[in-house]
Amino acid sequence: MATYQFKLPDIGEGIAEAEIVAWHVKVGDKVEEDQQLADMMTDKATVEMESPVAGVVKSLAGEVGDQVAIGSVLVEIETAADAPAAKEEPASATEKEQPLADGLEAPTKEQAEELPATATAPEPEAAPAPPPKAAPKPEPEVTQAHGAKVLASPAVRQRARDLGIDLAQVKTSSDRIRHADLDAYLLYHGGSVSGRGAAPRADETIKVVGLRRKIAENMQEAKRRIPHFTLVEEFDVTDLEDTRTMMNRDRGSNPKLTLLPFLITAMGKALPEWPMLNATFDDDAGVITRHGALNLGMATQTPNGLMVAVIRDAQAKSVWQLASEIGRLADAARTGKATREELSGSSITLSSLGPMGGVTSTPVINRPEVAIIAVNKVREMPVIIDGELEARKLMNLSLSCDHRVVDGWDAASFMQTLKGFIENPIRLLSA
Repeated sequence: MATYQFKLPDIGEGIAEAEIVAWHVKVGDKVEEDQQLADMMTDKATVEMESPVAGVVKSLAGEVGDQVAIGSVLVEIETAADAPAAKEEPASATEKEQPLADGLEAPTKEQAEELPATATAPEPEAAPAPPPKAAPKPEPEVTQAHGAKVLASPAVRQRARDLGIDLAQVKTSSDRIRHADLDAYLLYHGGSVSGRGAAPRADETIKVVGLRRKIAENMQEAKRRIPHFTLVEEFDVTDLEDTRTMMNRDRGSNPKLTLLPFLITAMGKALPEWPMLNATFDDDAGVITRHGALNLGMATQTPNGLMVAVIRDAQAKSVWQLASEIGRLADAARTGKATREELSGSSITLSSLGPMGGVTSTPVINRPEVAIIAVNKVREMPVIIDGELEARKLMNLSLSCDHRVVDGWDAASFMQTLKGFIENPIRLLSA
């Protein structure tokens, strides 16, 4: 046998080490060439490590969450490059390990000696024919405490069982117990009838590794180093929603439009007037870079945590192109296929939870950027316009800024410029 040492390759510029976020093999496993061994994470990019050889795994470099230096051994694999040498003391036929059924343990030596030498497994007996199924019994009628028989549907009976309610104790004004009667019974008993609450969940210990650890470190560093302030402004998006509905109705093969492409378009038009928000700040070097292009970071929720995918030159794209790019990048981030380039280089970030966006929020800046905008949900609200009460669709945008770079007046002025585009769709979509 020969031992192949698979060393961690250089998987990112300037990266000295990578974190183990998942093992796909364990010691003793047989692996094939190109089989996935582990997932390694650098910055926010996860890279799959594949075996260059076939063999048996002899050792692994560490556990999930450990850091492995570039160039160090990640996995040792015993290969069949040389002819397998015969063992000095070959095991006899009676001592060879036999596969066991799941959950069974091999007998000890003492136990093995007590077994009959010629013991064989008994022939399985033929299973008896199953008895014919009896016809299902009809649901019994419910007899209330006062003796009257009252009917109840199977759905009501099942719900009563789930709630721990004795139907014989439920009063009804008709000949059948209904869900409304159960509701009234629950209300009368304060919502508790079974005398027991839900069983507590067992405590769970979760190791903070991979993307979750990167998020924690980045958020902690951002809050520690950046003096945040947040400004919230209300926007009337009634006309914009009407425009969006009209464009979606005639979109053909184009992707469905949400509000985000319109908001990004508005940002692309407003930021040139207020370039201090479309900037990054290297506070170690004391240098601010005001970016000419809008490289917009899209905060995207993935199964492993929040990732920021980047739409390059967003100011030069149409709303249809932006909608397509949003969908593509979000899918790449959620499936772990986003490249390092697609997850870095943003100049300002937009975060949206859609209908779950809340009334307001205080987003945390994606360092080294100096601003982030959070989109809150659209609400239909009564508004007085020219003395008349109208129903309008309103939405709050929350802007967090780095107070070392952006003044409050600049932030408020930018929001007013943004408001002028968002509340006037014709101006927003004109060249």
